[in-house]
This record gives sequence, structure tokens and C-alpha cells, in this order.
Amino acid sequence: MASDTKPKPSPQAALQAQRDRWPGTAQAEPESVGLSSDALVRAAAALREEIACGRLPGAVALVARHGRIAWFEAFGRLGPDDDAPMRLDAIFRIYSMTKPLVSLAAMMLMEAGRLRLDDPLSQYLPEFANPKVARHDGRSGGPMRLEAVLRPITLQDLLRHTSGITYEFLGAGPVHKAYREARLGDPRRSNAQMCELLATLPLLHAPGERWGYGHSTDVLGRVVEVVGGQPLGAFLRERIFEPLGMLDTGFHVPPAERQRIAEPWDVDPDSGEPVRLLDPRRPPALEMGGGGLMSTASDYARFVQMLIDGGRFGSTRLVGRKTIELMRADHLGAIPVSSPLLPPGHGFGLGFAVRTQPGIATTPGSVGQYFWSGIAGTTFWVDPQEALYAILMIQAPGQRVRLRQMFRSLVYAAIDD
Repeated sequence: MASDTKPKPSPQAALQAQRDRWPGTAQAEPESVGLSSDALVRAAAALREEIACGRLPGAVALVARHGRIAWFEAFGRLGPDDDAPMRLDAIFRIYSMTKPLVSLAAMMLMEAGRLRLDDPLSQYLPEFANPKVARHDGRSGGPMRLEAVLRPITLQDLLRHTSGITYEFLGAGPVHKAYREARLGDPRRSNAQMCELLATLPLLHAPGERWGYGHSTDVLGRVVEVVGGQPLGAFLRERIFEPLGMLDTGFHVPPAERQRIAEPWDVDPDSGEPVRLLDPRRPPALEMGGGGLMSTASDYARFVQMLIDGGRFGSTRLVGRKTIELMRADHLGAIPVSSPLLPPGHGFGLGFAVRTQPGIATTPGSVGQYFWSGIAGTTFWVDPQEALYAILMIQAPGQRVRLRQMFRSLVYAAIDD
């Protein structure tokens, strides 16, 4: 007997239907949300000029205000060897824009009572039980000695980058040399193997001593695996990507979607150095929580809109409003910063930089603005005071700093109310 029960949609179809219902996809005339069309036209012209001058192959820009997208445009080509125009759904290597997503995953586990921010890292990864910090006698090229730390690395240290764990490319001293020789980013290693190796290396500074960017969020990703009981990519997919409808975000790009991958120049147009980025076509063993994801502008916009809405996505709540407030608050206080990666007038929250002063910084913004970027050129920021967020997707490592500053100034110039 035939059943009159309707067949259930496939999981992919269900996700797409959820995505189509999201009100944040609604387009708005710029003036209806207090933005100037003329100013956005000038912003578009500036990006086209960068492409015409050969600074980058292409770009995707997205700006939203009051929950509505007012500017979403693609420029140039998908890549230098591709005649296809850049697409709105182009897939980019987002590198360190992975960090806010993995930070949110850790906060979800905190809300579930599975971890606390002041827990020692060694509670979850015993290999970090006895870290040593590198000290020098002050002479150039002088010997390095190792000292025991006064307190353990905590999960909060990982989230705000005060763990003492660094990046190999941020210096030329003995600690950075040891990191380079260890080849921590080898994609053939698992997260567990990477952390076991990293735990044998000295810290650049003691936990809580100063802000220092590094592999902290990679280690946090391993904590998520241990506490969450599944690989990082699976946890992110089930707990964040699928609820948000981020269909094109992951640690690699499946074969059917590879024609959408945005590519950089083979050689940097300014330095003449070869450009080498992650291969998005090969599934890595190392699902790097600090920089391994691929995504699109519209996918990342869904994540950002959830942050603006206080942890809620439509009728689904990922985390509580107070958790988002905690993430976007400054967690450095008097902890010193000596890095060009964190601009003057800014602190750092749990996963991204936070503006603490209206002045000092060299770009417009508001106190409470939070943001982060990727080393290949992608960037986003959120301005809660202006109910504004913006995303720029490019694959141009050598031009990233100048272009992200230019883009921010162009977008703020468009506010017209």
C-alpha cells in the first residue's frame, strides 16, 4: 500500500533550505541602512584599481548593517591563470580567520560545563605539564637557558594568546629557530602529534607575561578534540557549520566545488618572492585550529551575524549572549603588547582583537569593535556601536596589511547617518 508520508529532504537540501530562510541574506539599498551608495561606488573603484595595477587577481567585498547586506560584490578574476571572473561564492583560504570559529567551539564546551577558562592546559593535554620558558642573558647571540614557569598555561592563555607559544615566522631567535626546525605545520601530522611535538619546545615568554601571537589556537583545537570526543573538523561541522548553514566551510574543498577556489599570483608583485599557500584540494591530517579552514564571504557572514545577534542564529542559539560579550571584551588589561600584529589602541579578547580606545589607531572605528584577519589576505570586523560588519576576501599575502587598512577606511567613509 502506498504511503502518503512525504519523503524527508536530504541533509544537504535541509541545510540549503535553512540557509535560504536566513533573514541576513536579505539585500538592502545602502541608504536604507544609513550607508552612502556613492561612497560604496568609490570603494568598489578603489578595489578595481588595485586589480588593474596587478596588486591582486580578484576580491569579494561584503558589508552589512542592521542585519542586512548593503554591498556584496565580486571583482577581477578567480586567479591569475583563470579567465573565469571572480564569483560571489568563491572559496578562499581564510587562515587565521579560523581562530574565532575554534574559539567559539571552546566556549560552547565551557557553556556545557566541560571545561573552564582557568583550567590548566595540562588537565587536557598532559604533555604540557612542565613547560619551560627561554631566557637570555641580554647579549646579542648569547646563550639561551630554560627556566620553569611560575604558573601553568591556562585555556584563557590559549584564547587570548598569552601562553608563550609563538609562531616560527615571527622572529629569528633560538626559539623561533627551534619551531622552524620542528616543522610544526606539516599537514601529514595529526593535531595530537603536532601538540606532542610543540610541548617539547621552549616558550618564548612565560604564561601571562605578555601578548604573543602563535600556535595557541592550534593547541586549543586539540583541546576541543579531546573534550568534544571527535576530530576538530567534525566538531566544527556538527556544532557550528551545519547549524549556521555554512555549507562551503571546511578544512578542504571537495572535488565538485574546486572550480570555485580563488588563487593568488604565483609571484608576489611587490617582493618578487614565490607565493605558497595551503593546498585546499587535499584533506590534511592536521586540521589546524589556528589557520586551516576554507570558506566563502557569505558563509563567514553567517558566523559574524550570529556574533552580532549575541550567539543566536534565527531560532537556534549556539551560545548565550553573555558568552559572546565575554569573547569580545578585552582580556589583556595591563599585560604588555610588543607586536605590530596588534595595533595601538587595541587589546585582545577570546579569539579576536578588540578596540579599546577611539584614537591612537590609524584606522577609523569604535570602542568595542572586534576583528581578525588571515595571512593570505582575508579580513573581517564587527562594529557593535554602528551595527556594522564587513568582510574582504582576497588571496594576496604581500598586500594584505595595506589593503585591509584601505578597505576599513573606505567602508567607514560610507556611514551616512
